[in-house]
Order: sequence, then structure tokens, then C-alpha cells
Amino acid sequence: MKTYRHITVEYSLANKIATVTLRRPEVHNAFNPQMMQDLLQAFLTLSADEQLHGIILTGEGASFCAGADINHMKETASYTTEQNLADAFQLADMLHTINACPCPVIARINGAALGGGIGLVAVCDIAIAVEHARFGFSEVKLGIAPAVISPYVVSKIGETNARALFTTGERFQAAHAQAIGLVHNIVASEQLDDAVNKAVQELLSSGPHALRASKTLALTVGKMSYEEARNYTAQTIAGLRVSDEGQEGLQAFLEKRKPQWLQTK
Repeated sequence: MKTYRHITVEYSLANKIATVTLRRPEVHNAFNPQMMQDLLQAFLTLSADEQLHGIILTGEGASFCAGADINHMKETASYTTEQNLADAFQLADMLHTINACPCPVIARINGAALGGGIGLVAVCDIAIAVEHARFGFSEVKLGIAPAVISPYVVSKIGETNARALFTTGERFQAAHAQAIGLVHNIVASEQLDDAVNKAVQELLSSGPHALRASKTLALTVGKMSYEEARNYTAQTIAGLRVSDEGQEGLQAFLEKRKPQWLQTK
């Protein structure tokens, strides 16, 4: 286990899964500059670990993440424009690093996710929430906007939902979060770990390089022209088919046995 000032990183299942836990429960895991730096550094390190099949992101205590820390927001009120820009870029860099992490990231949403906390949900690949979780883009109530998180959120929930939820700042339930594509699965509190573990087992049963290639496809092909997508996707599948992993996966399927990446689990 590696402990940063405001987060911990733990490994499990023979170091194939990492769990990143936000550790500021006294302020509902709201992030300040140190937490953003901790998350950035942790995900940079995890991104370089080719053994990982997945990362779980969650919060300690009753909440997932309440967005920006109120004390830090008070400080930014006296910042210059240049200082505010630097602060916003830090958040942008953190979100980009998590979003671009090569292996899948699971959001284990154990409670409320507000403001920037929804940004964290949006940069995860799989989002599983407890049924009592509440969400909301509360920025507008403070005279600001969910600006830095917006590229990731709009990509997940679409323009029409963003136009309504960004401007009203209304709180919404997990069921609505699922309906608009922010959350994939909703479970009772006592079933959260089982649901997350089920997702983990699915990741572990998949080829590690295929996992990463599939995530890259999901993130990129929708933004490509036809010709770009044609070339990229053909090269991707051709490369995977002739790779050691692709050959092993096909052979295991034909021989009705487990592939090597499961045998060495």
C-alpha cells in the first residue's frame, strides 16, 4: 500500500487490481490542491504499470466526493486571474490523467458525488453507485460553472442533459444518473462491493492488452474521420490477432480451456 497525504493506493488479486481511495472523509472527500496532486501522481504511476487489469476509485466514509473544498474555494476568491488559471489547469491535468489511464477505471460510488466529484465519475470507464447516492452540478449556485469537468461530463451525458443539469444545479438521484449515462449500475449499499467485484472479475477474465486496446477504441474512434477509423481499427485488430495474447486467446477458446492470463491469476 502506498499512502499519499490525502489518498491511498492498495493492490490486490496478485497486483492486477489497484484501489485508489480518497481520504478526506471529514469534508466528504472534497479535493484541494494537495489531493489533486496526489491523484495526478498516483494515476501517472498506475498508468505505467502494465500488469494492471483495472483500478477502483472510491471515497472513504459516507461520500464519494463533494467536489472542490470550500476552504480552498474561499482562497481562490482572492486569487488573481493567473492564479485561478493555474488552479483550473491543475484540475484539468488531474482529470485528463485519470481519463487517459490505459487500463479501465471503476468508480465505486459509495455516496454523494457533487460538482467536481461528478467529474471524477465521468473520467471513469465503469461507474457503480449505491442507490442512495446523490448527484448535482452545484457550481451554478455559487455563481460559477462546471467548466473544467464539462468536456468529460458532456461526453457521458450528452448536450441535452448537460444544458438542463448545468443550469439548474438541481440534485438528482442515482436512478436519473443511470438514465442519462453517468452511472452504469445501481445497487444497495450492502451489495456495492459484490457489484464492484463482479466488474473486477470481468476485467481479470479479459486479455490485458485487449483491455487497453478496447478502452483506446472507445475513447478515440468516435472522433475520427471514416478513413482514420478505417485504418486505425484495421491495424488494431490485425495487430491483436497476431500478438501472443491474441493467439493464446483463440487457441484457448478452440481447446476449451482457460487462457494463460487466467491460469496465472
